[in-house]
Amino acid sequence: MQVKDYIELKDALESGEKDIEIVNSIGVPKGIKLEKGQNIKGSDENILLSFISGDGIALSGDNEVTNLSIQTSPSNRGIYLDSTEEDLGTIKLTDLTVTGMVQILTRGNNKKLNLEVDTLDIPFADARNYPERPMKYGVNVYQGAFTVYNFNPMEDSKINFKGTGIKIGREKSPVLGSGLFVSGFNDESGPVEIEYLETSDIYSNGMIPKGQPNLITGSIFIVYGAHAKKIVSKGKVKTYGNNDMVLDVWGVVDDWVVEDEVTSYGSSGIGFVNFGTVKKFKAEDKITTYGLGARGFNQYDGTIGDAYFESIKTVGDGSIGMQFSKPVGKIVVGDVLTTGSTGETLVKGVIMTLAADGVSVLEGGEIESLEILRDIETKGDGVSAYHVNGGEVKEFKLGGKLIKEGEDSTEIKIENDGKSDLSDVEEYLN
Repeated sequence: MQVKDYIELKDALESGEKDIEIVNSIGVPKGIKLEKGQNIKGSDENILLSFISGDGIALSGDNEVTNLSIQTSPSNRGIYLDSTEEDLGTIKLTDLTVTGMVQILTRGNNKKLNLEVDTLDIPFADARNYPERPMKYGVNVYQGAFTVYNFNPMEDSKINFKGTGIKIGREKSPVLGSGLFVSGFNDESGPVEIEYLETSDIYSNGMIPKGQPNLITGSIFIVYGAHAKKIVSKGKVKTYGNNDMVLDVWGVVDDWVVEDEVTSYGSSGIGFVNFGTVKKFKAEDKITTYGLGARGFNQYDGTIGDAYFESIKTVGDGSIGMQFSKPVGKIVVGDVLTTGSTGETLVKGVIMTLAADGVSVLEGGEIESLEILRDIETKGDGVSAYHVNGGEVKEFKLGGKLIKEGEDSTEIKIENDGKSDLSDVEEYLN
């Protein structure tokens, strides 16, 4: 059924029309709800649904929303789930531009959902005001402009998700809160299975006050209970605020390929932080962080099996290039450069003082194989290019040089019963 104004749209929804086609842009006084099995689409790419007050389109299950631009106030939800159905069937979101949050959050009776997203653009949204926030490692996490969240701990509850062509925020005009956020209820219940996830450019800013120790965001955040079989990040991924992680994993990722730049501009930001299990990871372009305590890569919990980083650069005091405090497998890095000295940074919900070492391996950290293809370079005072502080590196290969430019700095520092293969760097030993 074709509709051209709000009255016709309202009548079509209330009469239970299954397939509704909007042929003209419409200003809608308040939100609308699709009953289970109802679908809505635009007749062409120029159709805009503007929601003057409140949220936008509520979904009940087995819905398709296609070929529309949807606009709400940024802090509202352009698309969201509002259903008591146990089996939500399949929800498809295709060829959409949405101002406002897209939140697919299951709770209560909701147990089963297949979610398919193809070509979703969220130019702007503010996701900071929603109370459901994962908490672990001493921190809470804001939801994202695009959120997939199984908030149901009941046995057999599960979301199956596949997403392609997801674009969030704009350069220098990021969404507020996290960017793309996928979470289960916790580590043990309410899972989300991600069959395939492909993203375009993502820009986010948590707007978190400096020094706030227990709140973080992520531009792409795979939270606990989420298992991704394959992620391909095709576009740039950037964060702009304090405590903003660019790439963050608390769950499980089998294979993640990052094809473009990863950049953080806020203090205590991290290019890639892994608290979960990542089997294979490849960053084909550079990871760069700017700001006090903004690190390149951290492994503070969980493990990573096989990882490649083209280049890691940090700019700021306390901004370590790479730090490990858990066992990992094979790590290959093109080069590492840090340009700071000692400064404060957020670690597991606590503000700590760290030196901007190039590579740091702490107690509990164990690396099967670490290969640096080119150089590890530091340009700050009182730091070390290669620092094994209680951890162990079983195999260390260096294709280039260890370079330290600051005062009271060292190329190699092994302490607190740390162990490392040093056969490739004997020339730097005193």
